[in-house]
Amino acid sequence: MSIYDDYSVRAWHSFVQETRHELGPAPAQPLIKAAVAVVITNPFAGRYVDDLSQLTAPSAQLGLDLGRRAVALLGGRPVESYGKGGLVGFAGEQEHVVACVTSVFGDALRIAVGGGRAWVSSATKSSPAGAQIDIPLAYKDEIWVRSHYDAMTITIPDAPRPDELVIIAAVATGGRLNARVGGMTVAEAVAAQ
Repeated sequence: MSIYDDYSVRAWHSFVQETRHELGPAPAQPLIKAAVAVVITNPFAGRYVDDLSQLTAPSAQLGLDLGRRAVALLGGRPVESYGKGGLVGFAGEQEHVVACVTSVFGDALRIAVGGGRAWVSSATKSSPAGAQIDIPLAYKDEIWVRSHYDAMTITIPDAPRPDELVIIAAVATGGRLNARVGGMTVAEAVAAQ
């Protein structure tokens, strides 16, 4: 099944950020963050409905497709962090975009990135076209790994239009560069599994 069977897709957008150093020592490997967004028509724009399952039920395919595309942007590097989110145009309501990124979406995203034990951080909001959204990132196997609390800022100049939804999946190859504020480490999280 293709997501084109359940959603009217207008556009796909891909984003890659490669950071080679911050202040202080350069890491052995750069930090790569990648995100993919899909712009779809909101079938509930301009009206209230109680049942949003038309958006939620097929969202597993969105999670798989967005996740696979985001992973491909990492160029073969493994995923350590992930996040999700989206925007709804002003003819809709925030609950419409939330319906697209529930655990149905999140479980599929975990599959697409090669697994993940932690819940998938998310952010959603109503906005005009061109608004920024910070997609939160966290370590995929343990939410308490503080070094991986991060975000990726996404902007799409022509979306969402009033009757659209923008659904986003983001991944990263590691935590913040030079993270040093304590908390559980990745090694401790792996040892505890």
